[in-house]
Amino acid sequence: MKPTADIAIVGLAVMGENLILNMESRGFTVACYNRTVAKVDAFVNGRGQGKNLIGCHSIAELVAALARPRKIMMMVRAGKPVDDLIVELVPLLEPGDILIDGGNSHYPDTIRRCETAAKRGLLYVGAGVSGGEEGALKGPSIMPGGHAEAWPHLKPIFQAIAAKVDGVPCCEWLGPDGAGHFVKMVHNGIEYGDMQLIAEAYHLMSQGLGMAPAEMAAVFRKWNQGALDSYLIEITADILAKTDDETGKPMVDVILDAAGQKGTGKWTSQAGLDLGVGIPQIAEAVFARCLSAIKEERVAASKILAGPAAKFAGDKAQFLADLEQAVYAAKICSYAQGFQLLRAASAEHKWRLNFGDVALLWRGGCIIRARFLGQIKEAFDASPALANLLLSPYFQKVAADAQDAWRRVVKTAVDLGIPLPAISTALNYYDATRCARLPANLLQAQRDYFGAHTYERTDKPRGQFFHTNWTGQGGSTASTPYVV
Repeated sequence: MKPTADIAIVGLAVMGENLILNMESRGFTVACYNRTVAKVDAFVNGRGQGKNLIGCHSIAELVAALARPRKIMMMVRAGKPVDDLIVELVPLLEPGDILIDGGNSHYPDTIRRCETAAKRGLLYVGAGVSGGEEGALKGPSIMPGGHAEAWPHLKPIFQAIAAKVDGVPCCEWLGPDGAGHFVKMVHNGIEYGDMQLIAEAYHLMSQGLGMAPAEMAAVFRKWNQGALDSYLIEITADILAKTDDETGKPMVDVILDAAGQKGTGKWTSQAGLDLGVGIPQIAEAVFARCLSAIKEERVAASKILAGPAAKFAGDKAQFLADLEQAVYAAKICSYAQGFQLLRAASAEHKWRLNFGDVALLWRGGCIIRARFLGQIKEAFDASPALANLLLSPYFQKVAADAQDAWRRVVKTAVDLGIPLPAISTALNYYDATRCARLPANLLQAQRDYFGAHTYERTDKPRGQFFHTNWTGQGGSTASTPYVV
């Protein structure tokens, strides 16, 4: 076979198929392969019929179809399937060839794979791809990182197929080894937080105000015309307006309230713990899905546990206006936490992430695309070392203007007994961030009392540690201070 393909994709699930069609529509010849070979023929003779594709029935045939340096994009399930595929591919490749993992791989795996590939003279790239089925076909956000030598070969393809905002592709090189997959992981963590706070707004409208789905759809459409303009608000309006063909009921009412998850939100929360970064809103969104999954337990508990019997008796229009501000402020907190995590990881792994560029990658194509990402870009361009997004003048004003409405929403939810884990945690995060003195002094005293873990003093320089013999019976020996 004459090597004519510009790039190959392994894995013909939804994302793989649509990326292939996207690439082909931009003038690239794409070789494709799937472990279940029948899917190759079905795709080439179906959606890919008449297009400039090369269907391959073996890994060897796929490799032979590629012009050098060979570029192979793996669109398979994260974890062992990626490692197994690499084992198959590597013996057939030559130094300088490029392996791309386009799935949601855990970034430590990408770091490891970069190191292993380098020993064979191969180039490895972890490229997060966001946008779902439609994005993959029409223009996703792509977040590549790994061996920088691979970027000149991939840039023309990736930037051609990526979403464009004001003519700028939502794809740029992010940094070495796991940088791309880490940024994609944080994107998904923010997505968890964003989806949860929107779900809480829906819960308040539905259970608190007694609104019907069609009425709620109109509210979300209105919100999408303003500062909350974003993909997730847009599709929420579409979802709430949809009717079930079988029952004639609103579609949302026939869907079971048990959410699934594939791990990226959990990984983001774990990364926050590992790096010592407070991202409580993202973690609460993960826990909210865990609580939703125990449907039978919640149904049983609902018949036993008491709660308030209060009904909403306020001004509905005013409450909806308050709720819009609360959702916007909480949404900003979700992004603020995500960017703090990016900053910590960039320092830890020496990635030198450009946070303004990251914001640009998320302006189009991806699930968390939103109007205010332009303001995030401006905030980091004005202050690259910005400690927290909430401290930039624009977002500082948004939070200040919203906080009265935000607090009224949380108070109302408490009075009605409606849980708001994301919106209320975002408010707690905001209050903790602006609190000059938290009660951690008492925590340190407790730790020193029972474990001689020492403490710092307000009247001494930071970095000096002290121990008190609280009972008069302990000794002067203290533990060495350290942070896990």
